[in-house]
Amino acid sequence: MSTSFAELGVSAPLVETLTARGFTHAFAIQELTLADALAGHDVCGKAQTGSGKTLAFGIPTIQLLADAPRGKVQALMLVPTRELANQVVEELIPLAKAVGLNCLAVYGGADIEKQIAKLKKGVEVVVATPGRMIDLLERGEVTVSDVSRVVIDEADRMADMGFMPQVEWILRRIEGEHQTLLFSATLDGATDGLVRRYQTNPKRHEVESSEVTVEQMTHRFITVHKMDQAKVVAAIVNSVSRTMVFCNTKRMCDRLSDDLGELGVSSQPIHGDLRQRQREKALGLFSEGKLQALVATDVAARGIHVDDVEVVIHFDPPDDHKTYLHRSGRTARAGGSGVAITFVLWNQELDVKRLQKRLELDIPIVEMFSNDARLTDLANWDPTKS
Repeated sequence: MSTSFAELGVSAPLVETLTARGFTHAFAIQELTLADALAGHDVCGKAQTGSGKTLAFGIPTIQLLADAPRGKVQALMLVPTRELANQVVEELIPLAKAVGLNCLAVYGGADIEKQIAKLKKGVEVVVATPGRMIDLLERGEVTVSDVSRVVIDEADRMADMGFMPQVEWILRRIEGEHQTLLFSATLDGATDGLVRRYQTNPKRHEVESSEVTVEQMTHRFITVHKMDQAKVVAAIVNSVSRTMVFCNTKRMCDRLSDDLGELGVSSQPIHGDLRQRQREKALGLFSEGKLQALVATDVAARGIHVDDVEVVIHFDPPDDHKTYLHRSGRTARAGGSGVAITFVLWNQELDVKRLQKRLELDIPIVEMFSNDARLTDLANWDPTKS
């Protein structure tokens, strides 16, 4: 049995809040890092997406700020995407409320004036994408002079997305004494540079990766036509019991789920705009076999662990090979086998071929329509003989 939060030194108000939300015992990354983080040490944590990192940095940050002055930014958490910023804030708000702190997500692509108005009302914990944080700092709408807690989440992904110069620009401006917690799936290259330059004698912790490898699953790449895409999904979903479908946007998740419903397929979307309760209900139905498919964004699918997912469909091809493996790893779990199917529109072929090269997969991309009999058994179909 894992350790309880109280045993790890988490304060009573936060333990109560966690218990009310169904969290009674720590995940591995939390068990490893909480004591050091609560003691004020810099922490460098290596753990995969979906391992419980948000609470691993959120709990100590909130607890150590419980008695801090109000109204000024005391903690800055840097994350790579707006979806992740929203997800982190959503998870931290109940904890922050328990000790009287305010959290705010700030990111590009949203109304900066509204974000500024909220900052002026007084916010202690800011979760930001690097570009928007720089905009706010340069406008003088936010200051980091009172920041005593810094979190860098998904540092490897920030490096992959080219955000490291922006991250370092921000970190150089935090001059006062502060604690830095850094979490990443890998700790090499640019991420290692951050650790060396911006952390002081960090306590290092690593959770063994259970990342599924390319060899553990069957891969299929099929050219589809835009007007026929939903019908191709339906044909595949109807041939197996559990399917996860990945889309790049929340809007596409909603639209595809609606289209599948019209085709007689039971599915639910899962994304950051849905309430936690809605997501949990959809996940429960899927786990119980009452839903044929979950249609998810990458961020919302983090932390979803359902065994016996037979097929993962990349409705939108992923941006990089790491995302491909994270998504595809929802199948082939617990030693089982699974099929990862990537849809390719006519204008996506070059990107997908580059992705295949990174994954070292030399597999033909074959055109199919929704009435193609091969869709009902893609696992046993050989694309090299089509």
